[in-house]
Amino acid sequence: MTSTIAETTMPGAGTWTLDPSHTHVGFVAKHLMVTKVRGTFGEVSGTIIVGERPEGSRVDVSIGVASVDTGFGDRDAHLRSPDFFDAANYPVMRFVSTSIEPHHHAWRMRGDLTIKDISRPVVLDLDFDGIATDPWGKPHAAFSARAEIDREEWGLNWNVALEAGGWLVSKKVTIEIEAQLVPAS
Repeated sequence: MTSTIAETTMPGAGTWTLDPSHTHVGFVAKHLMVTKVRGTFGEVSGTIIVGERPEGSRVDVSIGVASVDTGFGDRDAHLRSPDFFDAANYPVMRFVSTSIEPHHHAWRMRGDLTIKDISRPVVLDLDFDGIATDPWGKPHAAFSARAEIDREEWGLNWNVALEAGGWLVSKKVTIEIEAQLVPAS
């Protein structure tokens, strides 16, 4: 299958790492069935092996769940608790890709997401956003990705039924990623 993205615009083959100061890993969940709550994870690291062809690339990313930040301390503490991530016992969630394939004018990355020692397949819609060189001559490659998951598949089951019907926290959560990569040293 021929790629719909010019391969010359992709990062060069080799090992790249996430630049954590320019990478955003976040999520969006519904609260009270009507509003969106956004959160981010400040601790993220990863290695990306870019293949000679994009389909030969691999991704391995780790996220410190204790770094969750929704802008509200009490909610963040609850998310770190055993009701959700149980950060004391499961401090890291991890994503490891299993395949990358062209999809329309972008890419689709499949992989295994592990939260609380539960691994489930996830499909990320992936866009290559370009390459730029910083003032010191170092290339930076940017990607964005998005997926929707059912948090209960990873044992994140806490919830409260609402009197009028529905739930306090949505089961569906959207994952949003803006990643910047630099060549490994």
